[in-house]
Amino acid sequence: MTMEEVLEAVEQEVAEKEVAVARTGRAWLTRIMGGVAVLALVAGSGWYWLEGQKVVETDNAFIESRIHSVASRVPGTVVRVLVEDNQFVHKGDVLVTLDERDFAVRLADARAGLDIARNDTSGDLAQVEAARAEVQRTRAQLAQAELDVKRASALVEREVMPRDQLDRRTTDLKVAEAQVREAEQRLKKAQAALGLAGTGRQGAREAKHQAQVQEEELNLSYTKIYAPADGYVTRKSVEVGNRVQAGQALLAVVPLSEAWITANLKESQLGQVRPGQKVAIRVDAYPGRTFSGTVASIMSGTGAAFSLLPPENATGNYVKVVQRVPVKIVIDRSSDPEHLLRVGMSVVPSIQVPRSNQTIIRDLLHLS
Repeated sequence: MTMEEVLEAVEQEVAEKEVAVARTGRAWLTRIMGGVAVLALVAGSGWYWLEGQKVVETDNAFIESRIHSVASRVPGTVVRVLVEDNQFVHKGDVLVTLDERDFAVRLADARAGLDIARNDTSGDLAQVEAARAEVQRTRAQLAQAELDVKRASALVEREVMPRDQLDRRTTDLKVAEAQVREAEQRLKKAQAALGLAGTGRQGAREAKHQAQVQEEELNLSYTKIYAPADGYVTRKSVEVGNRVQAGQALLAVVPLSEAWITANLKESQLGQVRPGQKVAIRVDAYPGRTFSGTVASIMSGTGAAFSLLPPENATGNYVKVVQRVPVKIVIDRSSDPEHLLRVGMSVVPSIQVPRSNQTIIRDLLHLS
């Protein structure tokens, strides 16, 4: 073997050893990197699990709001409808107008009745004064009759006047007394008609007609139906020409600015939930966007307890079922300035509960 062949063989052996060393190094590096990745995955999973234990979440939650049902207070025919479905209205805006002509006629009739009552009151006052004057006149006649009887009695005793004259004077006295009683009764009747006697009060007849005028004024004002609150028009079922009855629902106004979320949490999730805790809200309609809110209150019973037919656990075979308790969550208006959240939408609220890592691990060890 020549020197060149020897050198070539040595170089080849050295190259093969270098390749083997490189392969061994890459294998160790791969193993180290794999171990680090596993450790990172375990640590991340543990952190994610710990953070998940600090959140109470449910998909059994829906958006609710107050719904103002708008109805007519008087029967009538619709002449104008000033709103459309889903239109935003302000409190006090006119929504529907009814035909007011019938109510205007009734109001005019009530006002005429009030004027007549006032005129009758003036006549009644005159009758009272006339009856009072008649009482005074009959009382004067009675006093004169009493004086005539006294004089006649004295003259009869002295035998100056015949007794039949005394009898005549006595009869006149009785007639005068009866006339006084009759005049007093007429005065009481006139006073009663005016409200000056008995349990009534003066001007009762006029007050009655005044009340009728006020009632017809109210009925006339009810021909214009106003928005009870700021909100969006929904469930509109009224059109021009419809004949509506008192109490008939025409539409509804939903104030989305006052919407809230009812989250039906499992009873096992309520241990750490308290009013005032922050809530992150996800909505299927707006993926990637998170709204915020605050726990407002927790219902005083489960949903089943207040249902139409609550369960009777004391009868039959009992099977334990995890109950759900409604929790009211107030939506932060700054997170929804466009009022995108609508009544009835499904949401997923995540309530941030104050639990430390030590508490979570201790509870886990206790359960295990």
